[in-house]
Amino acid sequence: MADETVGIVGAGIVGLATAREIALSRPGTRVVVLEKEQEVSLHQTGHNSGVVHAGIYYTPGSLKADLTVRGVSLLREYCRDRELPYKEIGKLVVAVREDELGRMNDLYEQARNNHVPDLRRISKEEIREFEPHGAGVAALHSPRTAITDYPAIARSFAKDVVDSGGEVRLGYPVTGITTVPGGIAVASGQERVRVDRLILCAGLQSDTVAKLARDEREPRIVPFRGEYMLLKPERTGLVRGLIYPVPDPRYPFLGVHFTPRVDGSVEVGPNAVLALAREGYTRTRISPKDLVGLAAYPGTWRMAARHWRTGIREYRGSLSMAAFMKNAGLYVPGVGVSDVVRGGAGVRAQALDRDGTFLDDFRIHRVGRVTAVRNAPSPAATASMSIAEHIVGAVFGDASAS
Repeated sequence: MADETVGIVGAGIVGLATAREIALSRPGTRVVVLEKEQEVSLHQTGHNSGVVHAGIYYTPGSLKADLTVRGVSLLREYCRDRELPYKEIGKLVVAVREDELGRMNDLYEQARNNHVPDLRRISKEEIREFEPHGAGVAALHSPRTAITDYPAIARSFAKDVVDSGGEVRLGYPVTGITTVPGGIAVASGQERVRVDRLILCAGLQSDTVAKLARDEREPRIVPFRGEYMLLKPERTGLVRGLIYPVPDPRYPFLGVHFTPRVDGSVEVGPNAVLALAREGYTRTRISPKDLVGLAAYPGTWRMAARHWRTGIREYRGSLSMAAFMKNAGLYVPGVGVSDVVRGGAGVRAQALDRDGTFLDDFRIHRVGRVTAVRNAPSPAATASMSIAEHIVGAVFGDASAS
């Protein structure tokens, strides 16, 4: 359909990448991005650690795996063209115990199947060649893993949309989605925007916004806050590149790790604690409405019954800097409370099914003229440009939504 209007709810990096893809790939299509905040990328994108993941962790053949590999190449090229930060500082995925070697080797085979470039296994002695202050019994080295500035990329995407004739409308919290003859009316209070098609990229609010479009009730979003410490400026030299643990396959979280940032700082974290508000970036931020929603959902209780021991351990680390830094010291011996200060936090929009299962892959639903991105977990920022291609293909019939 020529000269149609596509609305996108959400001005995080996935929503903006999708708007940009439509504006550039489908001439004659008008794009309008609707965002409740007064700035773009304030939530998950704005609290992202900045890592460009290479594709080590994802099940071969999954959307995550396929879209990450392509997304990295697109993002690298985009940053080069726009002169945005993109530094290939490399990553070590470190086994600190012998019983982690099996999982580490499984990761290696998985990463090979995902065509992660230049990945290799290294010995205990070789760890010190890359990280003189590091430790472990063995590791995987991914030299092409990079860091970038995702809020800057999101702002650049927004500029591309506007320069292509689209609109990014800020301060427009969506309160209603209604089918009208030939299209969709998207309300914010008494205001209305009419579009021919609508794409929901609402992140932490993805299930509540999808409900307005009469999409399925599940999955629900359960917010997990990830808190960081910062190495003191005089201690940032302890770390050269990214240092990650071998992840626990039971969880979608990667564990406490060391992350150099493009501004020269080094983060330690994050943990993963259940937030008491969808936008609960501090321990004191509580939303009664969000708490009632969590308590009323059977999946929350089933998740809690399954993982309560891990939850207690994560909360202990949230309350105690010493407990938080204990695990970090396994990877950089000697680093402790005196080397860090409390940093910021992000909130992950973790999708949860009714049976208490964490969703690990991207999930997209279609409801008539509405396409809802129901789950876009890490590495969504890394894969944002390839996710955008996939979404646009699904919306316009060039691919199948899953």
